[in-house]
Amino acid sequence: MTDIRRTVLWVVFTMSLVFLWDGWQRHQGRPSMFSPTPAATAPAAAPATGSASAALPQPVATAGAAAATPAAVGEAPAAPGAPQGELIEIQTDLMKATFNSLGGSLVDVALLNIKDDTPAGAPMRVLDRARAYAAQTGVVGVAGAPNHLTPMTLVGPERQMADGAQQLNLRFESAELAGLKLVKTYTFERGSYAVKVRHEIVNAGAAPVTPQVYLQLQRDGSSMSQGSQYLGTHTFTGPAVYHDKIKYTKVEFKDLDKKAFDGDRKAQDGWVAMVQHYFVSAWLHNEVAEREYYARRNADGFYVVGMVRPLQAVAPGASVHTDDVLYVGPQEEKKLSALATNLELVKDYGWFRILAKPLFWLMDQIHRLVGNWGWSIVLLVVLLKIAFYGLNASAYRSMAKMKKINPRIMEMRERLKDKPQQMQQEMMRIYKEEKVNPLGSCLPILLQVPFFIALYWVLLSSVEMRHAPWTLWITDLSAKDPFYVLPVLLTLSSLLQVWLQPAPPDPMQAKLMWIMPLIFSGLFFFFPAGLVLYWLTNNLLSIAQQWMINKQLGVQH
Repeated sequence: MTDIRRTVLWVVFTMSLVFLWDGWQRHQGRPSMFSPTPAATAPAAAPATGSASAALPQPVATAGAAAATPAAVGEAPAAPGAPQGELIEIQTDLMKATFNSLGGSLVDVALLNIKDDTPAGAPMRVLDRARAYAAQTGVVGVAGAPNHLTPMTLVGPERQMADGAQQLNLRFESAELAGLKLVKTYTFERGSYAVKVRHEIVNAGAAPVTPQVYLQLQRDGSSMSQGSQYLGTHTFTGPAVYHDKIKYTKVEFKDLDKKAFDGDRKAQDGWVAMVQHYFVSAWLHNEVAEREYYARRNADGFYVVGMVRPLQAVAPGASVHTDDVLYVGPQEEKKLSALATNLELVKDYGWFRILAKPLFWLMDQIHRLVGNWGWSIVLLVVLLKIAFYGLNASAYRSMAKMKKINPRIMEMRERLKDKPQQMQQEMMRIYKEEKVNPLGSCLPILLQVPFFIALYWVLLSSVEMRHAPWTLWITDLSAKDPFYVLPVLLTLSSLLQVWLQPAPPDPMQAKLMWIMPLIFSGLFFFFPAGLVLYWLTNNLLSIAQQWMINKQLGVQH
């Protein structure tokens, strides 16, 4: 029975080690042991807004609509010299944004209050011209209509949100193409990463038209983990689609290398997003309306995800408009959930969302009281230990009893080493006599494993941990301890835990009991300080409880 108990614990311990090592490999930008190496898809020196040969999205097939002409659904018209357009910079209280007059696309967004991981601490870029990461829109369904490759003119002189102003408005207008004029108006609001976007389509032709507007996000396929210090960069990077039929669906870049997104594409609700660790961009349209989703890899090597929405028929001389929201910013859970249904799902909690979400809520409540994310981690672990005090006490009592009778077990095994059957019978007699259950320390600990893995994901995924200080030398909970103090303390605490536990009868197992914590703790020398702090706090509280129970039962150390 002792061997069974130890086997179960070693399996759990070994699997934890494997998963942590795999996470570290992905943190370093290396391939995972559980998935193939993604193909390198980022093209070199790519234009910011795509090439003139980039395909436009297909219009939505609506009941009674005439078949779309090839010009309406095929390639964008080629432009001589591959025009790049004029770059226009604007600034609000939260971001510096760059537009391209070609299509009036938003091609660069730097978050002024959030620093990147470079030594200089420059503003964090989400949309980025260097990565061809842009928010693009246009009209399809009418041959030759303005799209995201159409030259547009910025109307008005505003470039910066004035002191005391609550909004900054930018208005882009196209020339008449195919009898249509497209007007895009971006409204930036103070204190918000959500940008209101209005598309107005004016029919200057002689016949009624039924235009469709598309909203898409484009970027290259490179991984954010390359050369970065992000916490746990093995969280999902890539396109995501949400609507009521398919719920939240992540679309891997490697899948788009093979074929376009072929899930349930038509819906009356939902949104699209480009997700990366800590940050997200998303097109939102919260009104119930017909739409069709798409995600694919274009011929120029860039990935796009978007939606196409039919609009009402527009008579000659009339116009139609539609309002949408473009979010570009951090994955702050409460703000995301307020913007659109289930938008907070872009925050990647892995398989343990059902536990991780309430744990983050609890940690957020603690942070409101103490104002420090480091102490919030400590207090959250304390609350978890209190919640599981009874289970832990049962496990530690079993360990203490095992440690107390361990000398008798060792003496008996030595005496009966040539009589294995008698040895087993004698061992069972001792367990029964001392009322010891060899599995009693295993199950209570296993029941807690999902909660602590969920807490691991909370710390891994929460942008609030990024660049958040704790105390003294720990100025960034998402970066490793610069002086390795926390990892050293973690190693010592792990060894102390081994000393408090009963030694295995087998000498080889006894040696492994001391070696494995050293290997396990060694990984934490490279892990973010927030994760090490969480594990160290858990170790110290476990040691305190085990020590107290050993004393109560008179176990000699």
